[in-house]
Amino acid sequence: MSADLGVNYRGTLDQLVRKRLRTWPQQPPGASALGPKGTWLRGRPGDPAVASHPFLKLPGSNRLRTLPDGLWLHFSPDRSEPYCDILCIEACASIQNLFDKRSRFAPSTSSLLAFCPVPWLLAPTQPGDPTPRWRLIRLLRGAPTEPLVLPVRDIRVLYGLKTRHYEGFARRQVPHPHEYFCPMEALTAERGHEDPAMRALLARASAAASFFQLP
Repeated sequence: MSADLGVNYRGTLDQLVRKRLRTWPQQPPGASALGPKGTWLRGRPGDPAVASHPFLKLPGSNRLRTLPDGLWLHFSPDRSEPYCDILCIEACASIQNLFDKRSRFAPSTSSLLAFCPVPWLLAPTQPGDPTPRWRLIRLLRGAPTEPLVLPVRDIRVLYGLKTRHYEGFARRQVPHPHEYFCPMEALTAERGHEDPAMRALLARASAAASFFQLP
């Protein structure tokens, strides 16, 4: 495959994955949260009519941004302890693409920040519901005039791989604790969020899965 064809293939694949993820609910299927229930919202992919959408960044950086194919944020319900937990989904068309995306989520001594732009906070949560997102986030007392920037407390990443890459990785590699993997078909399938296997996988993609039972 030529370099140009490879880029075109990745672009087409990314577009299909984002199209499917746009039909997923505001709370990831099967996902849970550690501690008091806050608010789950889908940050990416979003409504193309909205000017900007949430992204991830390092403190002090205004250029190096991470824009996952899928991004869900769980906002703390406690104004005295502002944070968010995130679930990211990345479609990887090649092993090199996988290595590149894994490096963006590698453990670091720096705190990862979730940046939520004002237009996204003011926009309706979903079609047919005029409620703006900020009203669902209990950290906010009123309509925001500045972006909401929160430290990420917990991160989980689901990587979608082509079948041969997925099978090879599953046979020979050990994921990091925050990493989860699925065949690409699970992400491109219509109504894939209703698949019991996907729901079970995302139910495990949480720090809550590490406890005997939650209080």
